[in-house]
Parts: sequence; C-alpha cells; structure tokens
Amino acid sequence: MIESVSKRAFGGSSGSYNVQALELAAARERKLKGLSIVVRFLDDTDHTFYIEKRAKGSNLLDQVYNHLELVEKDYFGLQYPQNGCTNRNSECILWLDPSKSIKKQLGTNCQHPLYFRVKFYVSDPSKLHEEYTRYQFYLQIRSDILQERLILPQSTAILLASYIVQSEIGDYNSEEHKSDYLSHLNLIPNQTEEMERKIAELHKLHKDQSPADAEFNFLDHAKRLDMYGVELHKAKDNTNKNIQLGVTHIGLVVFHNNLKINTFSWSKIMKISFKRKQFFIQLRREPSEDYDTLLGFNMENYRSSKTLWKACVEHHTFFRLDSPKIKRKFLSLGSKFTYSGRTEFQTVSDVKRKGILERKFVRSPSKVLIKDKMPLTPPPLEDKGKVSVAPPRPSRPYDTHKVTTTCTKEPKQAWTEDIRISDDDGGFLERTLEGPFSPGIAGRVMSYADEEIPSPVSNGVYDTPPYSVSQSPTSQIVDENLTTITLYPDQDGKYGFNVKGGTEISVPILVSRVAPNTPADKCVPRLSEGDQILQINGHDITQALQPEVVALVQEARATESGKLVLSVRPNVLYQDEEFEEPPYQYVPANDVGTPTVGSLLEQSMYLLADGLASGALIARYETLYRKHPDLTCNEASKTTNVNKNRYRDISPYDQTRVVLKNAPNGDYINANFVDMKIPSTEITNKYIATQGPLQSTTEDFWQMVLEQESNLIVMLTTVIERGRAKCHKYWPGAGEVLTMQNAIVKCTREQTDPSNNFIFRDFVLIDVKNDNESREIKHMQYIAWPDHGVPDSPQQFLKFTQDVRLNRTTNKPVIVHCSAGIGRTGVLVLMETALCLMEAEEPIYPLEIVKTMREQRAMMIQNASQYRFVCESVYAAYTKSSSEAK
Repeated sequence: MIESVSKRAFGGSSGSYNVQALELAAARERKLKGLSIVVRFLDDTDHTFYIEKRAKGSNLLDQVYNHLELVEKDYFGLQYPQNGCTNRNSECILWLDPSKSIKKQLGTNCQHPLYFRVKFYVSDPSKLHEEYTRYQFYLQIRSDILQERLILPQSTAILLASYIVQSEIGDYNSEEHKSDYLSHLNLIPNQTEEMERKIAELHKLHKDQSPADAEFNFLDHAKRLDMYGVELHKAKDNTNKNIQLGVTHIGLVVFHNNLKINTFSWSKIMKISFKRKQFFIQLRREPSEDYDTLLGFNMENYRSSKTLWKACVEHHTFFRLDSPKIKRKFLSLGSKFTYSGRTEFQTVSDVKRKGILERKFVRSPSKVLIKDKMPLTPPPLEDKGKVSVAPPRPSRPYDTHKVTTTCTKEPKQAWTEDIRISDDDGGFLERTLEGPFSPGIAGRVMSYADEEIPSPVSNGVYDTPPYSVSQSPTSQIVDENLTTITLYPDQDGKYGFNVKGGTEISVPILVSRVAPNTPADKCVPRLSEGDQILQINGHDITQALQPEVVALVQEARATESGKLVLSVRPNVLYQDEEFEEPPYQYVPANDVGTPTVGSLLEQSMYLLADGLASGALIARYETLYRKHPDLTCNEASKTTNVNKNRYRDISPYDQTRVVLKNAPNGDYINANFVDMKIPSTEITNKYIATQGPLQSTTEDFWQMVLEQESNLIVMLTTVIERGRAKCHKYWPGAGEVLTMQNAIVKCTREQTDPSNNFIFRDFVLIDVKNDNESREIKHMQYIAWPDHGVPDSPQQFLKFTQDVRLNRTTNKPVIVHCSAGIGRTGVLVLMETALCLMEAEEPIYPLEIVKTMREQRAMMIQNASQYRFVCESVYAAYTKSSSEAK
C-alpha cells in the first residue's frame, strides 16, 4: 500500500481520468435529451423516472411495473390531469395511453405528478393470485374511502375500517389497546369517537387474521358496494335530467343523485358509439322481442363523450374478451382506438403458468388523524360523488309523517290468459312500460335534448362480440321497468305503507316500510321497501315534496272507493343516510365483541342484518344475472322436447341437466343437478331441481327417481293454485297403486301435520325391470306456501327445512320441485345450505349461494320478495341458535 505520493509523480508524461465529472455531465445531458416524470404511488410515495422525449406510454408503464415488481400489472395504469386541469370532471383526468407518445399526451404538463392507480377493478379478489397485488387494491380502496370517492353506508365503512386496523395493528390486546387507541388513525371521513368504539368492537372479532387475510376480507366486502370500481361521467337523459354514467366489469351503470337506477350488462349491449357530445348504446334483442333498442345520453361535450366511449371499449375488452385483437373493417370511419394491453383472461392464465411469486414487502400505515381539522389527502382525481358516511343526526320533523295502505282487490295478472307463460315460479316477464331507460315501443329511438338523430357514421362505434340465441341471457341485471299497483284502504282507512324522501325536489319518494297483513303487503304485485313512487293516481311526483305526496294519498282516501293507483319503480335503494333510519333494528344492541357462534359467521350476520335494514341486500340481488351468459339450453328447445316444459321460458342448462337412461319417451326431463358444497367439511348437499311434472312427464319423473336412487321428494306447491294447474298429481292416493312401464308406485301412508301446513307421504317404488327391487320414498309437501308469495313466518319455514334435513338419510340427491322448479325450490336450497354453514361455523353470504345455484339451474330464487324472506329466515335461525347457546 502506497502511503504517500509526491506531486512530482504526476508530472511529465502522466494521465488522469475524472470519473465523477464525466458521470455528472452525462447525467445532465440525459436530462436535457429526455423527460423526468414523477409518479405518485398508492402509498403516497413519489419516484422519478427518466425516459426519452419520444418514448411511448408503454415505456414509462414498464418502468413503473418493474419498480414495483408487479406481476399482475394489467389491472393498473397511470392517470394525469389534462393541460393542468384542476377540475374533478372525469374528462379532465385521463389515463396514459401506452401506444402514444408521452410528450404528446402530457404536453407542458410533464412537471405535474402522474398517479399510479387501479384502472380495472377485479370482480372478485380471489382472482388476484399475488398478495402484493391484493395489497395495491387494498390501498386503492382505502384511498377511495378517505377521499370520499366511494359511497358506502356507515356500518360498512366501520366494518372495513376494522379490517384496516387488523392489518396494521394486529390482534386486539386489552392491555396495549386502551379506549382511545384508534384516535390517532385516519380511518373514515368525519371520524367520531362513537365510530372508533364500533370499529374497536369489530376489531376484536378479527383475532388471528394476518395482514393478508384482513386485506382479503376488506376487498371481499368492498366488492359488494354499488360504487366499487365505478368511474362516473356526467350526462343527461332524454328528459334532460342530470345523471351519471359509470363503467364497471359488469357493464354500464346509471346513477341519479348517487342512487343506482339501472345497469346495462355487457351481455345485453350490442354496440357502443358516440357522435359529438352524444353517447349511444344499442341493446340486444331478446327472443321474446322483435326489435332492438338504441339508448342515447347527452354528455357535457365531445371530449367527455369520447372519454366515456374509450372507457367502455377498454373495460369490455379487458373483462369480456380472451384477446384484445379486434379485426377492423377496411377503410372504417370514426375513431380507431382499441385497447392494446392484455385482458384479464390473459393475465390470470399467465400467472397460473408462471406460478405465484413469494416475496416480502413493507406495508404503508394509515395517516395520523388531526382532530378538528380536515384530513390532508391529495385532491381526488375524478368525480365520484360524496360519500354518505355521516355522524349521527337529530330526528327530523317529517319522520313522523306516515302514509299507510291495504288492498282488498287483487288486480288480474297480465299472464293469466296463457297457461304456458310462467308465474311466480315461472319465467321473468319483462314489462316494457315507458321509462327513461327501457324500450317503450318497437323500434323506438330515445329523444335527446338537442333532438339530433345519430347518423349511420359516428365518431366512434364499438360492436360487442356476437352471442348465440341459446347463450344470450335474459339480462345480467334488472331493467328499469315500471309497475302499477292498485290499493284500497282497509276497515281502518289505511293502506299500510310509509314513505321517506321528498325533502327537496331532487330527492325521490321511496317506500320505507310495508306493514304485514295490510293491503300494501297482500296486493299483487306486492309493494316493497325501496320501491320508488313515480305517480299517484296519475299525478307525477318525481319532483314533488313529501307534504304533496301525503296530500295526494289523503285525497284518494277521501273518495268513495278509496282507490289508490301507484306507478312505482321496483326495488330502488337511495343510499344517502340523511333521510330515515331503518324501521326495524336488526343488529343486536348487545356487545358484538363477544362472538357466540364464530367470528366470521358473526361478521357475515352483521352484514346481512345491515343489508336487510338498509335495502342494499335487495339492490345487490337485483343486479345478479338470471341465466348464466355462457351456458346453453339447446336440448330444451328441440322439437321433441318443447312440450315437456311446463313453462316455455324455463329451461335446464345442457351442462347440468339430468339425462334419463331408460325412459320410454327419450332422455330429456326439465331438471338440473344442483350440488352445494359446505366449506371446511366433507358435506355436499345434492339436489335435483325440477319442474312440477306434467301429466305427460309423470313417467319420466318417476324414472328419474328410480335411476338417481333418490329416497326423498320435496314438493313446495299444491296441485291447483288460484284456479290454475301448478303440478300434475303424479302420485297415487293412500292405499292406491300407480303402474307404469318401468316402475310401480304404492302409497302406504298419507298424513297432514297438526298445523295443516304440510303433508307427509310414504311410497314404495318398485323397479319392474330389475327383479321388482323396491325401496321406500319419503314425500314431503308444503301446502301453506302461497302463490306469488312467501310463507307466513320464518319459523314455520325453518321447521319444514329442519324436517327435510332429518329425512335426508343418504348421499343421493333430494328431488325438490315447485311449479317451475326455480323460485320456491331455490329458497329451500339456500335455507338448508345456510343452516349447514351455520353448523360448520362458516360465514353465510346469501348472494354467493344464489350465484352458485344459478350456475347450475337458471333463475333460482325468482324474485326479490323470496330473496328477502329467505335472508330474514337465515337471520332468524342465527338469532335463535345464538340465544340457545347462551
């Protein structure tokens, strides 16, 4: 080692190389030739990226993805304000296009940061394979809540906040976590001490959940919110009313005053286009329709119209197509924009092929909450409305205004003339009465504010891929149909319902409560909580205040007949909690911090109770598809099988249908296998959901019982209801014998229970073709389940369901039928599944159970009243089991 060197050593023919100076000079030169872009991430950290001036957006995105080491990167993107725009309007906030030059997109706006955000909100967090990807989604949703972009009820906000606490702090510890241990965390907008107390109580229930588990549960609850993943765009409908349009994985969603009033699923939309400031969607024609429908909306300007159109193109391509490659017509006019990234299908397939990357990362804590000051959060990037989380409010004078109702006359059903069209257990008859978002007449094109009819050549046209008739679903969500309800007062002069809303012109009038056994409860169709009243005896009340509504009802009551005709939009949920508390207290008032059945189960019951009270449970049910869009029903439409269907629009999926082996009349029967697996157990409840047999299909029915080795038949209808045949009497009377080609049925017992609600029968089934081998068959019939309705009480229904469970003695499928085999049949299957989940201490999410059933047989649980009833029954069973355990 040379300790010292004289200066002379560097004299003469020597040389030097200044490394540091040259490195700095090269860096300065790169900066002059390139761009430095600041990206702000979801954990509020910034990072500067250097790119060439001519680089495309994909170059910057790749650097960002590599910086984060993201594998499931296609769900994310970069947003930037256009031309330094500080507006909250969605057209001012753009997504960086990977295929275009960054310099051209940002212009002089390069000095402002770009925001790394979730662009495509996954429909289910279980699709995200990597923990780190789910963590980024968790950060995004947490940010949406704090910046008041995500609308959610206060109870749900508190539940989500409890998962945030579990992720960041870990298990609750009474010694470490004092009464104010949450006061320094910014968890909810307008956070109060009362909210913190409720969050702490729920935090106690999350014991032993890792940060990854808590974040997954956080996302699993967030995905159920109406505003989950919705980017809103301001628009006007054909009446010039201000609305907002949102694009999601489901399709196009329509909001008014932060109230979701309609959804058009991708499976229903045929074409998306825009011209100038007008935005159009063309809906698919249903088999029962002979016309297509074109709906138009007026956007604020051309830029906002094109922005919405591009968002639709991207979301449809990402969520619905296997590949983004789209063949464009030669010399096609209009915008040539296409989505250039990978689709969700490609992303999921690629991750499965590569495997999950296990790595450690540091989580970002919540910001410190500064009491009595507004939380310091970055300005929101788009207008998503104001969150309805608010502190408790004082009572209001109009809360005491009550409008009551009852119906002594039941209007004739529109379908009573045709016995082939389904009823309560049959198909879903779509009423196409005139409305802002539903087709009124054949070929009708909606009018627009400026009355300009779209020309064949528009600025942008996007055709959705074609579907076969057998694959085209009725609708993934409920169209906004109107219903007319006629009521007459009871002996006390009451109709039997309460209303809320109407505090100002823009607030809709909603039904807040329907009293049991009143005209509003008994009439057909039934008036339901959450229905929006549009007209009273022909008077438009969409812009009326509550006193005017009360006056109109009193005026109707004062007439000789008392006739009250209501035009309503069914099952509308107004989510602003400013108006009225739920009429019933479903959530127990006792300490929820002490679980009695199991923490996850108790949490799910908390959500179930909240959803019943607020109406959100029914609103989410209404958005669920009725027929699976990817499953066919081709066998049912064959000429030889059409007459074997009781209802022309209720058909079994080909994939899960029961195939007869040795039936004299062919292999077809209108029946599906429905298997319900109970997690964490070895139990799989097997069912065959089928229609009530016709006279011509009785032999097929018994052949199915014979071949499937079933020993229990559950019948949820009577033979005749309201003068109409619901099911053929396919069994022999007591002591009688029914002889068929392949089987003989003997009835050895028939007994009605003391309550006259059920009939129990014992049959002996003899296999003629197999040495007269015989076995016993139990037959349980529910005779007190009214047509177009639900049982009188959950307790009565629970007793019957428990009896079904007791009579399930083998692992062979239980045959369940009503009239069409979907409505009442689905209710029973859901209830028994929920009871099994309860015994296994597993959480119960009724909507997920409905989805599972509808993946095996279409339309299971036909209407909202049936769904509400079974949810109330589940909660009643849980409450009963909890009280018995104490």
